Amino acid sequence: MAKNSLIKSIDWITVATYLILVIFGWFNIYAANYNPENPVFFDTSKEYSKQLIWIGLSIVIIWVIFMTDSKFYVTFSYFLYGLSVFLLFTVIFIGKEINGAKSWFEIGPVRFQPVELAKVATALTLARLMSRYGFTFNKRKNLLTIMVVWLTPVLCILLQNDTGSALVFFILILPFYREGLSGKILVFGLIAALVSVLTLIYPNAIILALIITGTFIFLAFNVNLKIIGTGITAGALGFALSLAVFYILGKEFRWDIFTITGAIFLTTHLAIKGFSKRLKVILPAMIFMWGAFSFTISSDYFVEKVLSDYQRNRVNVLLGFKDDPLGAGYNVNQSKIAIGSGGLTGKGYLQGTQTKFNFVPEQSTDFIFCTVGEEWGYFGTFGVVVLFVFLMIRIILLAEKQHSVFSRIYGYCVASIFFFHFTINIGMTIGLAPVIGIPLPFFSYGGSSLWGFTTLLFIFLKLDTNRSELIR
Repeated sequence: MAKNSLIKSIDWITVATYLILVIFGWFNIYAANYNPENPVFFDTSKEYSKQLIWIGLSIVIIWVIFMTDSKFYVTFSYFLYGLSVFLLFTVIFIGKEINGAKSWFEIGPVRFQPVELAKVATALTLARLMSRYGFTFNKRKNLLTIMVVWLTPVLCILLQNDTGSALVFFILILPFYREGLSGKILVFGLIAALVSVLTLIYPNAIILALIITGTFIFLAFNVNLKIIGTGITAGALGFALSLAVFYILGKEFRWDIFTITGAIFLTTHLAIKGFSKRLKVILPAMIFMWGAFSFTISSDYFVEKVLSDYQRNRVNVLLGFKDDPLGAGYNVNQSKIAIGSGGLTGKGYLQGTQTKFNFVPEQSTDFIFCTVGEEWGYFGTFGVVVLFVFLMIRIILLAEKQHSVFSRIYGYCVASIFFFHFTINIGMTIGLAPVIGIPLPFFSYGGSSLWGFTTLLFIFLKLDTNRSELIR
């Protein structure tokens, strides 16, 4: 593509939005590090000076991306994915541990987090797999391949004890629905998430009973009530037998175990009836019930065994089980104070007291949004939200214009990743989401995150310059 033709085909509206976010983000990083007693503009020991260097290198990355043929990102997607998985696995053994997560390579003064490369590589690989001719989610082989590619980075990142970064990859399920995955799986996922949260709030036995009740209500509209009645009888029999066994053995009374035993009897009865009378609705109902059971049981295990102590404390503080204003809840409390004190118009640039006196830890990284709230007020935070929403909508609109399935899927992956970071990061700062170390794109300090988000976005803009071509 000729130089003039390339310049004309670039979506400059998206580029301008990117530049506004990066520049405004840098001003807030400067504010978070500003020392009125020593107001030095350029000091290589300060984060704002390092961020300027990262921004300059981002421009170089953008130039390289635009100078590279679009087909390169298809051809080398598998290689980049393999490299990213290798780095994710290697960092477990030789990486530097920061905030409890061993997810950084450190070479002299430079740190690199391979998860940023993994986001780009996984998005490219998923786009390549799903853009193959004749691809459909109805084929088990295709679905299994997608699952392996999708979840392998998640496993490696969990082994690094970086739960927040691992959760980012789950948002990549959203492009699957655009490409034909059944919406029933999304509904089940939302129910599973709800069940997992409720399990942390209420006893397991209550949640299990509600799941069984919901399953019965569903079956009541689709199956003969006589079968439902005999199913309830079978479940009650199982419950009573387990109760008798525990009583005879002198074991402690366990509602959850009794409920599951009753569910086993219920499932067995309904499975026999469903098979004999060819009731197709029985199988999905039982899969739903036991799937919900598995999320109920695994949620407690995940919180108690997988999450670290500080992550567990943050979840408990978020759910209101624990009041720890000087410990796990300190960051969020100080962040809300900073944002609330900004009022409508803010205290003024470089005038934030919470910011100036470092009351909020990680204020230039995970909690950069509270700097915006304190110094720029409601108008500033609203403006940032509008810019991000505009950027994500713009990406989706551009994705829909692509003639190439690969480019469209990749565009949806980019929008999904931005959406997750944007939603969770801002939710963290205002106490609506657990603190899991998720940076705000283009705002939070850090070379790895800035380069990763820049690469994600501008690969898509490069693909967009060839939107009329069928890139495979």
